Formats: sequence, C-alpha cells, structure tokens
Amino acid sequence: MNINMTLIGQTIAFAIFVWFCIKYVWPPISNALHARQKRIADGLDAASRASRDLEVAQEQANQTLRESKEQASAILEQANNRSAQIIEEAREEARAEGERMVSGARAAIDQDMQRAREELRSQVATLAVLGAERVLESAVDEKTHRKLLDELAAEL
Repeated sequence: MNINMTLIGQTIAFAIFVWFCIKYVWPPISNALHARQKRIADGLDAASRASRDLEVAQEQANQTLRESKEQASAILEQANNRSAQIIEEAREEARAEGERMVSGARAAIDQDMQRAREELRSQVATLAVLGAERVLESAVDEKTHRKLLDELAAEL
C-alpha cells in the first residue's frame, strides 16, 4: 500500500464528506440555528416590550393614585368646609332661636309684671278703701269715690 494513494483517497473521501455535509447536513443545522436565534431575539424583544409596558403601567398607576389622593383630599377639604359652614349655620340658628326665646320670655315677663302691677293697684285700692273705712269708721262707697280711688291707684 502506498501512502500517497491512501492520502489521496482519504483527501477525496474527506472532500466528498465535506461536500455532502455542506450540501445536505449544514443547511438544516444553519436554519435551525437561525430559527433559534430569531426566537431568542423575539423573546428578548418581547421581554423588553413587556418591561417597558410594565414601567408605563406602573407610572400610570402611580399617576392615578396621585390623582385619587388629590381628589380625596379635595373632597375632604370640601367636606370640612361644608361641615364648618353647617356648624356656623346651626350656631346662627341657635343664636336667633335663643334671642327669640329671650325676647318671648321678656315679653311674657313684661306681661306678667303688668298684670301683677294691675293686680297690686287693685289690691292697694281695695286696701285704701278698707283703711279709709276704718279711719273714718264709716262706709266709703267705692262707686261714688271711684275717681279718687283711681288717682290714688295711679300714684301708687
């Protein structure tokens, strides 16, 4: 056996093997690698988009939360203002009602005082007549001396 022939045979067999691999084996492997590379790139892009979408969603959620807090504080402020206004209105109504009650009570007291004065005048007139009867020891006619009794009552 000749080494040169063996070497030439092995070179030809290797060349056929390389040609066979390039023609029939390499394209499916290359296609599978490209497909896998594309899937990985698509997955990374999708993950990047999802990450950006998550950041946008978180920012929107934070913005919505801030707006909700602002609205809640505005509503609370309006409620506090309204409650203060209602309290002030109730105070004013209570003051007005108290003043009405006081003026009514004063009017009732004035009426009672007037009635008491009239009653006292009447009693004083009666007592004056009785006193005059005792002093004079004679009957003083109230009808005849009415004018005098009225003047006496007015002075008292």
